[in-house]
Amino acid sequence: MSSHYWCHGPKCHTYETQDRIRGSKGSKVLRTRKVKQDTDRSWYSPNSIYNYFCSQGCVFDFWNANAQRVVALDPRPTPLETRIEDPKRTKHDTGYGRTYYNTTITKVDRESNVG
Repeated sequence: MSSHYWCHGPKCHTYETQDRIRGSKGSKVLRTRKVKQDTDRSWYSPNSIYNYFCSQGCVFDFWNANAQRVVALDPRPTPLETRIEDPKRTKHDTGYGRTYYNTTITKVDRESNVG
């Protein structure tokens, strides 16, 4: 079953695209886009931002208008940390007199990680 929401971008209705034009001759408007919810599809993810926004531009418009209010919902007074083993640095030679390094980071014991 599919349903829809209207895009939550605060400026969505101002963008001049053909798919936003609605109305009869003489009374045209630019309208916010519908965002389809494909809840019956195997790839549907209820946590996707694209269930509520029609484009990345609308996501950032919303974020810019509401960032302080969003952060106030769950302020983070301390950093999160993930335990790791000592990083292993591997030196590689390109064969052309240049070298580069790879660093391998291995996470440890997920259950005791903070956050």
